[in-house]
Amino acid sequence: MPSAVTPITSPAHLRTITSSNSYTIIDFYADWCGPCKVISPIFEQLAAQESKAGRLAFVKVDVDAQREVAGNYGISAMPTFLILKGSSVKETVRGANATALRTAVLSAAADAAKGPAKGGAGGATFSGAGRALGGEGAAAKPATGPAFTKPNVGAIASSPASYSQGSGLPQTIVRFVGLYLQTFFTFEPAATAETSPFRMQKPGGNGARVRTVG
Repeated sequence: MPSAVTPITSPAHLRTITSSNSYTIIDFYADWCGPCKVISPIFEQLAAQESKAGRLAFVKVDVDAQREVAGNYGISAMPTFLILKGSSVKETVRGANATALRTAVLSAAADAAKGPAKGGAGGATFSGAGRALGGEGAAAKPATGPAFTKPNVGAIASSPASYSQGSGLPQTIVRFVGLYLQTFFTFEPAATAETSPFRMQKPGGNGARVRTVG
């Protein structure tokens, strides 16, 4: 089974890992260091349990082979464990202290689990057109029906009689109200209706016809 711990081969290699993970746990060790060998299995076990791509990565740095990396972090004793959030050091554990190391790692793992992983490994993103009801994958269609045209208030005010000629709902309302008011104040409603400008003009004819309601 391959190890979950990545050996660092250069400063650039380490930067690549820290930039693509929320947290990076670094084990600075040396082959001649006895305490490093004692705690190494525990570090490997934590890596196997807690590492997660884009969130938490475990790496190890041989201080003799990678002196530049060790120097960048001021490492002077082995083993030393650094907990990095992004590229910033959040915690340091010096010596083969298994309890302190485990506590630091579990704290970083819990915090890393709260936010989206780096490198596009965050939560799922849904995109694209939705499905319309009544058909799988069907495109949504706009509702159809008779369109309502907003009345031209200016035209009604300036010439209500001429505006009343038409078959739309606003014209019908204007025609009805105009006829009602004209015939209400006259002693000869029928004659008044016949000559009213609010009467319904008969298309194509020269006569007038009153459309009554009721």
